[in-house]
Amino acid sequence: MSRSETPAVRGTRERVAALHAELVRYGLVVWTGGNVSGRVPGEDLFVIKPSGVDYAELAPENMIVCTLDGEVVPGSLGSERSPSSDTAAHAYVYRHMPDVGGVVHTHSTYATAWAARAEPIPCVITAMADEFGGEIPVGPFAIIGDDSIGRGVVATLSGHRSRAVLMQNHGVFTIGRDARDAVKAAVMAEDVARTVHIARQGGPLVAIPEKAIDSLFDRYQNVYGQNPEGSLA
Repeated sequence: MSRSETPAVRGTRERVAALHAELVRYGLVVWTGGNVSGRVPGEDLFVIKPSGVDYAELAPENMIVCTLDGEVVPGSLGSERSPSSDTAAHAYVYRHMPDVGGVVHTHSTYATAWAARAEPIPCVITAMADEFGGEIPVGPFAIIGDDSIGRGVVATLSGHRSRAVLMQNHGVFTIGRDARDAVKAAVMAEDVARTVHIARQGGPLVAIPEKAIDSLFDRYQNVYGQNPEGSLA
């Protein structure tokens, strides 16, 4: 069996392909923009979408298998296509954040509007405290094409409780325990970006005390739900 087509790779292909539909479902992407990737469990590989392919055409067999250096695995299914233009950024995150199992990038409208102002989203609603443990920070401006964006993501999120970063003048990157967790973070980042934007139109925002943020984050990450698994922080 080819190294690129182990059961772990096939399972990751299926999950990553299916999760792209969630970006469309929640209105986080337009045309062919945005991407989801997932680390292959137990292997130094990850799976990412091909570049410039319509979401309706994405399927497990055309996902791209890459090494953690961002190189396409020769002879693997889909290897005749070019991987996402964000592949180098995803690869950098996987190399430098070993607990990360999934990465998502979108240009979702409200979150990207905050990024265009280089303004963090302040933690003024409990949903933010629950999911992100505080504000959603801004990462540095970087040009797409090499690992510069990945470097900015890692530098901003290392040691930070947030699983989302607003890359200045660009868009949103999120990380997670796996690809689904990273997609959830992208959905929640857009949701709170919209709510906080609307709230600010009505007047000054009211901050949540830090102790309350800590308590809310701990409860949501470690108590809430049927099988809480904690955060990446």
